[in-house]
Amino acid sequence: MGGALYPEGLLHVHTDLLRQVIMGNTHSASNPSTLSLKYASEARQAVLSFFKAPPGYTVVFTANASAALKLVGESFPFSEESCFVLPIDSHNSVNGIRQYARARGAQVQYISSTFNGGLIDAEAKSVLLRTRPRRRDGQQPMSLFGYTGQSNVSNHKPSLDIIKYASALGYHTLLDAAALVPTSTFSLAEYPVDAMAISFYKMFGFPTGVGALVVKTSFLGHLRRPWFSGGSVNVVQVPGSLVTMSTHPHERFEDGTINYTSLPAVTDGLRFLSAYLPFLPLRLSCLMTYLYRALPRIRHDVNGLSVVRILSKTSTKRLRSVGDQADVGSTISFIFINPSGEMMPLSFVDFAASKSSISLRTGCMCNPGGAAALLGISEAMANLQAGTTLSGFEKIVGRELGVVRISLGLASNFQDVWRVVQFATMLGRERERTALWQQWSESLGSGRAL
Repeated sequence: MGGALYPEGLLHVHTDLLRQVIMGNTHSASNPSTLSLKYASEARQAVLSFFKAPPGYTVVFTANASAALKLVGESFPFSEESCFVLPIDSHNSVNGIRQYARARGAQVQYISSTFNGGLIDAEAKSVLLRTRPRRRDGQQPMSLFGYTGQSNVSNHKPSLDIIKYASALGYHTLLDAAALVPTSTFSLAEYPVDAMAISFYKMFGFPTGVGALVVKTSFLGHLRRPWFSGGSVNVVQVPGSLVTMSTHPHERFEDGTINYTSLPAVTDGLRFLSAYLPFLPLRLSCLMTYLYRALPRIRHDVNGLSVVRILSKTSTKRLRSVGDQADVGSTISFIFINPSGEMMPLSFVDFAASKSSISLRTGCMCNPGGAAALLGISEAMANLQAGTTLSGFEKIVGRELGVVRISLGLASNFQDVWRVVQFATMLGRERERTALWQQWSESLGSGRAL
């Protein structure tokens, strides 16, 4: 889910299309441009159909999920009576919206996490109830609830019913679904959020550089862009100050030229994923269960201590049939432990994994709140001073910051998880780990002790 492998079939279909047709800039009326508009319209409809959107939704194509979230943040009419509520366990692209909220005097309220991320439903409801928008002078302020459908670091997949609760209190709702929808079904008919941010490459690997804000047109009517650009306007007075925005709601939020040559791949990719998605949770549940059982059993050969410590939320539900939905995501965040009981440096793990041709990710995954909860450093996070750098924070904590993350998705198979277990087993063997440590130390130009 950090970045899915792209299916070979999708590449063939898309390159064949590019060889056979000529597409043009969608802001023209030429034949190639008309064809591009047709493909763009088909892609929008495919997105709406995939998420079972009822009438009243449209699709704004963006560069990625972060750009979609930024569109909402920069355009939302925050005021001094507004509140922006979000979980601590959120991606930085959701955290970043607080900059717009605070700049306009709005309150920012975080929902605290458990010791391993996520949130507690009762506390979330309490925070939302306490900070709910209250009508004053006959008007109700615009408040925003930014919700993460699935954490990209803690593996929590909190209840989506919180969205309905927030909406009933008068909040506008924004769902970060980037980590959720690659492996889980989601219906806008069941959970009609005001806006939802996604990235297509996380779902089916290709194309990168295309995301979307799936949004109610009524919600777009409340948003106010801080600027305009080519493609988003109908008439601009120059010199002067008058501007008339495009008559199509989605065009008002698509800056410049959309990635029109890639949009047919979105349609094909969604069709491809639709065929596999009903079966995917069951298969991933089997792979995750294997990892849950195998990793904690791996021991150091010198003293029998555990090599792996899983930090993220693990599943309490074993899926049994096609169509079942998992209670957590398909990622595992953990740390490797030295025989001394200390955490192996993440940079060493990166080095060792690359030597074994294994792609994993280390660090805080752009989710500082969730990572701090997993690592037990939330108090240190709260005491940070202005201007603190990552290296400075690491000196305070006394180690490299972050976790190791394994992400499973559409293309993952048993060989993948088996190789991860073999890699962890290798790090538990003194001789091989020491040899790798020596190579890593030499690559850094230092003689760091193991």
